[in-house]
Amino acid sequence: MDSQRTEHDLIGDRLVPEDVYYGIHTLRARDNFPLTGIPLSAHPELVEALAAVKAAAAAAHRDLGVLTSEQADAVIRACQEIREGRLHDQFVVDVFQGGAGTSSNMNANEVIANRALELLGRERGAYGHLHPNDDVNRSQSTNDAFPTAVKLALHAAAGRLLDGMSELAGAFTERGGTFAKTVKLGRTQLQDAVPMTLGQEFDTFALTVRDDAEVITMASGVLLEVNLGGTAIGTGLNAEAGFAQAVIPHLAAITGLPVRPARDLIEATQGMGGFLQLSSALKQYAVRLAKICNDLRLLCSGPRAGLGEIRLPALQAGSSIMPGKVNPVIPEAVNQVCFEVIGVDASVCAAAQAGQLQLNAFEPLIVHLLLNSMNRLDAASRLLAERCVQGIEANEQHLRELVEGSASLATALNPVIGYQRATELAQESLDTGLSVRELARRRGLLPEEELEARLDPWTLAHPR
Repeated sequence: MDSQRTEHDLIGDRLVPEDVYYGIHTLRARDNFPLTGIPLSAHPELVEALAAVKAAAAAAHRDLGVLTSEQADAVIRACQEIREGRLHDQFVVDVFQGGAGTSSNMNANEVIANRALELLGRERGAYGHLHPNDDVNRSQSTNDAFPTAVKLALHAAAGRLLDGMSELAGAFTERGGTFAKTVKLGRTQLQDAVPMTLGQEFDTFALTVRDDAEVITMASGVLLEVNLGGTAIGTGLNAEAGFAQAVIPHLAAITGLPVRPARDLIEATQGMGGFLQLSSALKQYAVRLAKICNDLRLLCSGPRAGLGEIRLPALQAGSSIMPGKVNPVIPEAVNQVCFEVIGVDASVCAAAQAGQLQLNAFEPLIVHLLLNSMNRLDAASRLLAERCVQGIEANEQHLRELVEGSASLATALNPVIGYQRATELAQESLDTGLSVRELARRRGLLPEEELEARLDPWTLAHPR
């Protein structure tokens, strides 16, 4: 039988395997919440953020003289190891848990304490020398330490997502430049509209992604206002004098972020505004990215019986029964990520409104869902850029034919022949199959030179 150590808590004694860094609180939480099978370690951003909070607290307590330099340095070194990727396998509590994140906070406290004890030359569980609650969690409550870590984790994930969005926007811009002289028909209500260029269409996609990146940037910036130092409900009960003022500069130095104290610690402890803003921003991007993917699927539909205006890279056989079929698999996959993110926003809203009085107990759900959303949107953005957009080709000849044969070109003659006569011309074009250009020429509506100028597709796509 593996060696074990005995630890004690409010409920009683419990044997803890000697080879683990977590303790009795983590062990009970692991047993109490077998809900998703997804451990806290599945979110390395959150694990590393918890370690950053604990390191900042230890540094502040060293400054205040309430932890010895030896104790504080051991805690800080343990936290640094975690932030470098070590001991993540010791963060074993389920991502869904009761207690407003207490289990996650205690998991961090125990792992850090036991690793710090090792660094001090002590055995794991020798809490008389360094205690998870009294020392690692000193001047903190779950209710300020965990939300602070949550915000730092979400901000980190947002940064990676923004990099992925930049890659996607860049891919659309590059294709927009390639297609800058490729004239095509615009469409409204899926009906032929006036000409534009394929480059304009792709430049629009790029701007959509960049605009949404700005919204996410603003939302993630809100997360840098934290309630660390507020302890249980924001009043700062049991925090060392001067802790709130001392800890924030250390947290900023450790993370390299302009972290700032909340304007009102009580409001910040119960308020979910920053999470709601971020969730809304992610939903906006998901909705608009899904629309872009729908457009790509529509533009490449066919290749004979659909629009067939562009060709997506052929990545795999599209059917187990129909030979030669190739599907738009990347936009389809990205669409599914977008649909999930849209649904996540509803769950985040439900969790945010379910908070009561001075605390919201459902932040574990919020951080899990939002981290998933950002990581998947990041992966989806990069996938769409690299496996789809960068390899898109235009069906140039088909696009020219569609423009030249469209009855919508009669729109360009409105200013000189009037809406009614232009309507008659468009209808005749649809009835006879003759082009607007040919019918106008036969009727002698305009001199040849003016007719050619007014019906020039490039000019129509750039009327200004």
